[in-house]
Amino acid sequence: MRTTRVIIGLSVAAALFVAGCGTTEEAGSGTDQAAAGGEPVTLTDSRGKEVTLDGPAKRIAATEWNSVEYLVSLGVMPVAVSDIKGYNTWASAAKLDDTPKDIGTRGEPSIDTLGSLDLDLVIVTDSLTEGALEQIEAKTPVIVIKGGDTKDSIGSMFANLDLVAKATGTEDKAAQLKSDFDAKIAEGKAEVDKLGATGQKVAFADAWVDSGTVSIRPFTKGSLVADTFERIGLQNAWTMEGDPVYGLAQADVEGLTQLGDVHFWYMANDSEGDAFAEGLADNAIWKNLPFVKNGKVKRLPDSLWMFGGPQSMGQFVDAAIDALKA
Repeated sequence: MRTTRVIIGLSVAAALFVAGCGTTEEAGSGTDQAAAGGEPVTLTDSRGKEVTLDGPAKRIAATEWNSVEYLVSLGVMPVAVSDIKGYNTWASAAKLDDTPKDIGTRGEPSIDTLGSLDLDLVIVTDSLTEGALEQIEAKTPVIVIKGGDTKDSIGSMFANLDLVAKATGTEDKAAQLKSDFDAKIAEGKAEVDKLGATGQKVAFADAWVDSGTVSIRPFTKGSLVADTFERIGLQNAWTMEGDPVYGLAQADVEGLTQLGDVHFWYMANDSEGDAFAEGLADNAIWKNLPFVKNGKVKRLPDSLWMFGGPQSMGQFVDAAIDALKA
């Protein structure tokens, strides 16, 4: 994530927790079908690879936090998760209980630990270190989901959710999550319009401090959070191009002078400090930016996962409305 930064696929390993079985949250949900077993399930993952499971998966490990959120929001508590401490710090939309076992970093999970858990399935993204996927797949069925896709970030999120739901027999719950997301977008769009903010520009970012220098990470067009903001009627102020998976770019404080008088919203976390409020507090360029002088800088609430699922994006809709009202 950082010396104090969030980097996809890398995080500090957390303390070990007691292993637990997959559980369900709601009586009558699609997960009950998984608990009851069933016919073999065949699906095609993001690699285009066909994977067949003996039945809906119950004992599941997830190496990336988007898949952790998908599972928990579908009512399936994973048996094992990468960097539980980090997930609990940065994600709050779909909370873990105390049963998952920690399997190390997101990019390089412990192969030995995974092999000891009698898993039905491991869900990964393409951010694993070289060779890790093949080692995991040699012992346990694996499906690969996309970390993101700037061509259609929200569509990619839904495709991931549907794939995990099919693997776990929770398609009905996935449909409800998508319906809830659409309702949240409609609600947010109506609020933005009511506030007279439709069409206003927002620059969303996070940042970290390295050797005294503040490095800024813009969330450009195609990033999941920025595209969610656009769905509720706001415009992305960043004009540079981000990476093709997550829509992330790089900037420094001088680069912020190109933004003009926009809303500047950012993520930070008390556990790792606030690079904007602390690292730029005495920076003359920062203090003279129009959005700083006009009080349009807002730190959004901690623990909203920028690369999560429908529930995390719903949290960002609420955070955007609160920021506009402040």
